[in-house]
Amino acid sequence: MARYTGAVCRLCRRQGEKLYLKGDRCYTNKCSVGRREYAPGQHGMARSKKLSEYGLQLREKQKARRFYGVLEKQFAHYFELAEKRKGITGENLLAILESRFDNVVYRLGFAMSRAEARQLVRHGHFNLNGNRVTVSSILVKPGDVISLREKGMGLDKFKNNMETNATKVVPKWLDYDAAKCEGKVISYAAREDIDLPLEEHLIVELYSK
Repeated sequence: MARYTGAVCRLCRRQGEKLYLKGDRCYTNKCSVGRREYAPGQHGMARSKKLSEYGLQLREKQKARRFYGVLEKQFAHYFELAEKRKGITGENLLAILESRFDNVVYRLGFAMSRAEARQLVRHGHFNLNGNRVTVSSILVKPGDVISLREKGMGLDKFKNNMETNATKVVPKWLDYDAAKCEGKVISYAAREDIDLPLEEHLIVELYSK
C-alpha cells in the first residue's frame, strides 16, 4: 500500500504549524517547528508570499490529509463519499476521516499518534467485531466494536500508551471500556466532536472548482 515515508517534521514546517504527527515529541523542545520556523528546502528561509485564494484552499486540504495520513487519491475518494451523504459535505468529509480504523485506535488512546496507530493495526494487534484486522483504512460504523487482542494486552507499548492517555478525553461518539481494552462506536463524529483546526469549507470550495 502506498504511503508517505519521508520526514513528517517537514510536513509541519511546510504547513507552518504543528500537526502533532510524532506524538509526545511534538510537545517538547525537540519539535522542529519551534526550532526552525521556516519552510523546508533550499529557499525555505526566503520571505513567503501572501497565499492566493486557491493557495489557502490547497493548504487546508493538505493539512487535512496530513493530519489523518491520507494520500491524494484516497482523500478524493472520501470527498466523493461525503458528497453522496446527506448533510453538509465538509462535515461529512471530516466524519468519514474520523471513522478510519487507525484514527479510532488513536482516539481510544491505544497509540500516541495516528502514524503509530497505523503501524500497530498493520501488525495485527486489534480486532474489529471479533475479527483480526490489519487494514488501517477500514471505515467503522455505529455499533462496531474495536478491541485490543489478548496478546497485545501484555506488551509494554500498550501499557505505557494507555497509562499516558488515561486522562485523555475520549470523543463522545466513542465508548471506551478500559477494563476490557475495547471501544464501541456509538455514532458518527459530529463537527463539534472534532478538535482539529480545520476549515473544511475551504476544502469543499477547492473540489468544487
